Amino acid sequence: MPFGKENFERFFSDMQIPRFIVVPTESGEGYKVCAANTLALKYFDLSEKQIVGKNIKDFMDSDNVLHFEQSFEVCSSKKRSVTIQSLPGVPGSVRIYGFYISPILDDETEEVLYLDVIGQLDMADQSIVQRERDDAISLLTSIFEVSEVGIVVTDFNGRIVRVNDSFIRTYGWARNELVNADITGLVTPDERELAKSNHEENIRTGVRSSGEMKIIRKDGSIANALYTTATLELSQKRRFQVMTVMDITLRKQMEQSLRMAKDQADAANRAKSVFLANMSHELRTPMNAIIGFSEMMMKETFGALGHDKYKEYIVDVHTSARHLLDIINEVLDMSKIEAGRIEIDEGEIDLRTLIESVARMMDSRAFGNDIKIKTEVGESLPNLQGDQRLIRQVLINIVTNAVKFSKAGDVVEITAYVLDDGRLQVKVVDEGIGIPKEKIQQAMEPFGQVSDGAEDAMYQGTGLGLPLAKAMVDLHDGMLRLDSEVGRGTTVTVNFPAYRVLPRKAKMQA
Repeated sequence: MPFGKENFERFFSDMQIPRFIVVPTESGEGYKVCAANTLALKYFDLSEKQIVGKNIKDFMDSDNVLHFEQSFEVCSSKKRSVTIQSLPGVPGSVRIYGFYISPILDDETEEVLYLDVIGQLDMADQSIVQRERDDAISLLTSIFEVSEVGIVVTDFNGRIVRVNDSFIRTYGWARNELVNADITGLVTPDERELAKSNHEENIRTGVRSSGEMKIIRKDGSIANALYTTATLELSQKRRFQVMTVMDITLRKQMEQSLRMAKDQADAANRAKSVFLANMSHELRTPMNAIIGFSEMMMKETFGALGHDKYKEYIVDVHTSARHLLDIINEVLDMSKIEAGRIEIDEGEIDLRTLIESVARMMDSRAFGNDIKIKTEVGESLPNLQGDQRLIRQVLINIVTNAVKFSKAGDVVEITAYVLDDGRLQVKVVDEGIGIPKEKIQQAMEPFGQVSDGAEDAMYQGTGLGLPLAKAMVDLHDGMLRLDSEVGRGTTVTVNFPAYRVLPRKAKMQA
C-alpha cells in the first residue's frame, strides 16, 4: 500500500511525540504554527484552533516565546538542526526532555521553508527532577532578565544568541538587531580584532577574562564598559560565552574631569612657585637698594648729608620704592579682581591724550635702550566711557611689556581708531623677541610667565602685567588679544565695545 498524503497526515497526527511546524509570519515579527499533532496540542493544553495558524506569541508566555524565537533564529541562520531544553511552566500534562528543531530547505534555492519542531520524550518517571529543573530554569531566566547588568550570550562563532533587557535599555539596540549578529560589531573598529581574538581564545580554552571595552550605542555614541566573561559547555559539547557588561561611561568622564582638575591644580601650583621665586628677586632688589642707600646716608659714609652723592642715592631710593609699590599694587589689583571686589569708576576719558601721556612717560625708558615709541592717533579719535585709572594701567602694562621685550633699534607702535562696527580699537605692536604660539595662553594666565630660565633673568617680573590688563579690559566688556611669533615681535589688540565710544567733545551726563 503506497504511503500517500492521507497516510502521512495520519502518521503526523498520531505520532507519540509532540510535533509542530512553524514558519516566519508575513510581517516578519515572530513565527506562526502551520501544523501541530495531537500530542503537541496536549503538551500546550490547547485546541487546534488555538494553535494552528497562530503566532506563538498568542499562546505562549513571554519567556517561552523568547526561548523558542532565539532558537528558531539560530536554526534558520545556520541551516542545521539545533536542540533546546524543555520549557518551564507549560500547562499540559505531557512532559518532555527537550526539542529538536530542524530546517526544511527548498531543493533548488536551499532557503529555509519550514522549521520542524519535535519533542524529546522523557520516558523515565522524573517528575521531581523535572520540577527542580523547571524551577532552576525559571530562576536563571528571571535573573537573566531582571539583572541591571547587561548580559550577552554568544556561540562558538561569536554570534549573539541571547541578550537581556538591561543591555538593550543601556545601549539602545533592539533585540532582533542583536540576535545572530557578530559580537565584534558592537565594539569600536579599533578594538574589533582584539575582541575577536579574545573571544576565540576564551571559548576555546574556557578561561575567564575581564577588562574594559568601548561599545557603539544605537545612536552612534561611544560608551565605556567593564566586562567579564565565562564559558559554558552544554550538551553535545556546545560551548557558549556569557559576558556581563557594566556601563562605566559616567565613571570614566568623572576620572577624566578629576585628571584635568589635577593637571590644572598642578599647573597653578607650578605657576605660583615660579611667581614666588621671581617675587623674591623682585622684592629683594629694591628693598636692598632702599636699605643700603638709606644706611649709608644715616651713617654719613661720605660725610655730612649735604654731599652730592647722597642726592644720587635719594633718587635711587625713590625709584626703588616706586618699583616696590608697583609690584605690591599689581598683586593687590589682581587679588581684588579675582575676588570680584574691584569696581569701575565710570567717567569720560580723553583717550588720545591718555595714549600720548603714557607714550611720553615710557619714552625715557625706551630712549635709554635705543627703542623708539611711535604713536598714530587721529585728532578726531572719540572719547571713551570707562575708568581712567584702569585704562591708563592697561596701556602702561602693554607698552611696558613691549619696551621690555624689544631690542635696541626696534620701534614700538601705538595706534587707535574706530572700527566699521563702531568699536574702538587700540593696538600696540613691537618688534621684540616674541612668544611661542603654544605659550601665548600661559602668558595670559596670572603668574604665568613664559620665560623662566636663567638666561631670561633680565625679563623677569611678577607675571601679572598682561593678565591684569586683560582683566581690566574685561571689566569694561572689552576684548584683549595677543598675537606673537618668536623673533618677529608681538601685537596686543584691545577692542572696546561701541556703547562705550563717545563723541570727543561730549559732556558727561549728570
